[in-house]
Amino acid sequence: MNYYLLLKSLHLISVIAWMAGLLYLPRLFVYHAETSKNEEKKETFKLMEKRLFFYIMCPAMILSWLFGSLLIGSIGFESFELLWLQLKLGMVLLLTFYHFFLHYCLNSFKENYSKYSPKFYRIINEV
Repeated sequence: MNYYLLLKSLHLISVIAWMAGLLYLPRLFVYHAETSKNEEKKETFKLMEKRLFFYIMCPAMILSWLFGSLLIGSIGFESFELLWLQLKLGMVLLLTFYHFFLHYCLNSFKENYSKYSPKFYRIINEV
């Protein structure tokens, strides 16, 4: 079996799982921010958000970085000179920053405080 193709497929699977979480978590935040008086629903959303973030998104992000690094290592580190790879790594850094911003939002919901409105979460969900 080809080592490169194995790494590429594992990288693709982990990126898809990470992206699915990055798209779904803000939608949960919208619903959570709109739930004002129902404490039972709030607790349910907190549990769903925590599980999504820590059991799916974080491992998927780590595996995406790991398999991506191994892919770069397999094609050679001189490939850092290529523009497409520099752009891709820049975008991955932006997604990683966004991941940690969502973690900040998750922590604010955990403390029953949301700095942002449901409209804000709708916007970041769409963008």
